[in-house]
Amino acid sequence: MSRDAPWQATILTLFPDAFPGILGQSLAGRALAADLWQLQTVHLRDFAYGKHRLVDDTPFGGGPGMVIRPDVVAAALASVGEAPGPRLYLSPRGRPLDQQLVHELADGPGAVFVGGRYEGLDQRAIEACDLREVSVGDYILSGGELAAQLVMDACIRLLPGVMGKPASHQQESFEIGLLEYPLYTQPRSWNGLDVPDILTSGHHRQIAEWRQAEAEAITRQRRPDLWQAWLAKKAKGKNAKKPE
Repeated sequence: MSRDAPWQATILTLFPDAFPGILGQSLAGRALAADLWQLQTVHLRDFAYGKHRLVDDTPFGGGPGMVIRPDVVAAALASVGEAPGPRLYLSPRGRPLDQQLVHELADGPGAVFVGGRYEGLDQRAIEACDLREVSVGDYILSGGELAAQLVMDACIRLLPGVMGKPASHQQESFEIGLLEYPLYTQPRSWNGLDVPDILTSGHHRQIAEWRQAEAEAITRQRRPDLWQAWLAKKAKGKNAKKPE
């Protein structure tokens, strides 16, 4: 698949210097230099109020911490009104990030990421600005910047031309619904541990069968939720092939 324009990542944050961060290195960094994707950072402080340039205030109803003001977020988003892609707010209560969502975002023109801080965003900003909440896991970070970079990295590596061969990611965990099989390289014997004989046999069909069996066993043991989904997918596929 080719693209008419680079994938555009737009970041609204209190820490623009945090970007591109790790995304400026390795494959993502080379892709950025090659204009396969582009980065725009917007400093939320540029839309602050008063001589103290406040972007947050205490929560109504009491409670700890500070909340980012809705007018600040709305003004910042308005400044990037033409930026392509959905508006995402990285939040622990959002839709869990999975490979399906990554593909959806990577196949699009880009995304706008709102990196929250403190206790988060005023709910009115989320609703009025049509922000789509996305969670990167069941844990709490200090802010949305690392979460945004995580989502961006997952998307960028899928862009055409970023990875050498499409097959490199097609066999990875989650791409087909299973965790990845074990990987081995040189030396063939290390610390008394040998590479499985099947992998040096040259029998490609048997190697593929071994890898499939290992992937299924690991998924069944470590992720029962994925295993049940895999079984359901297989059953659905078999039923679809049955003649009427």
